[in-house]
Amino acid sequence: MGEHIIEAMGKAKVTIKDGKVIDIEEPKIEYCPLFHKHRGIEKLDKEAIKNNMEFRINDFGMCSPERVVKMKDFLSFGVSETISTLLNENIIDCVIMVCEGCGTVIVTDSEMAQGIGGRVSGLSKTTLIPEIVEKVGKDNVLDEKTAKIDQIEGIKLAISKGYKNIAVTIANPEDGEKIRELEKEYKYKGENINIYIFSVHNTGIDTKGAQELFDCCDVVTACASEPIRNIGEKVATKKVGESIPIYGASEKGKEFLELRVEKIGGMKPKKDPKTPNPLV
Repeated sequence: MGEHIIEAMGKAKVTIKDGKVIDIEEPKIEYCPLFHKHRGIEKLDKEAIKNNMEFRINDFGMCSPERVVKMKDFLSFGVSETISTLLNENIIDCVIMVCEGCGTVIVTDSEMAQGIGGRVSGLSKTTLIPEIVEKVGKDNVLDEKTAKIDQIEGIKLAISKGYKNIAVTIANPEDGEKIRELEKEYKYKGENINIYIFSVHNTGIDTKGAQELFDCCDVVTACASEPIRNIGEKVATKKVGESIPIYGASEKGKEFLELRVEKIGGMKPKKDPKTPNPLV
């Protein structure tokens, strides 16, 4: 099953090899309201992270041939839920995501977008797992031999297949800037390509990087980032959520978030919203 490296739960670097958690580094934060609410985890430490990783391996086959790649909505509001809605409404043709065992993938099915993106984030390295490739579809995997992670090449592959309205998840500002340049190149050539960038996994980003994300993305998740919150409160076109806000960074981003809110019947404000601790 090979080796897989995930920055998970407080952005702790977790190494999973042959279905076993073999190494966990210290998380950047101690408390996440999402894991508290959904898993009862009051403190993020190595033991809690190990237990959760093992739960994922046993529950839906994370990093294993038994991986379940489809899932209904998990959160009422999140990036994968919003992307799933956009796929269901035919606003986007596909989304470029990252899946363990496959690397960069093209996803057109809303439940697969949720099953991949809603269950595992922060994947920085992965090894080929043929059984997962088969479930996702060989033609939808950027490199079925190496499980390479490269979102820009994933977009190019999607365009070569005829997709025009493409969402993509990114985990660093540099990719966002390159993607906007790529989009300009296609438009310059007269091709009507629209790329919508969703920034995820932002805990620990610096102020410069946070500003770059708002400059090039459509939707930006706050995670446990203080710079994202500081900038988002000033410049965002839309804010949804209180504990872990998601910001619209463009007019399209605003439309996407408002559509998701509409689909779930609105958002109820929390009386005492908890935030990640500390914000970094």
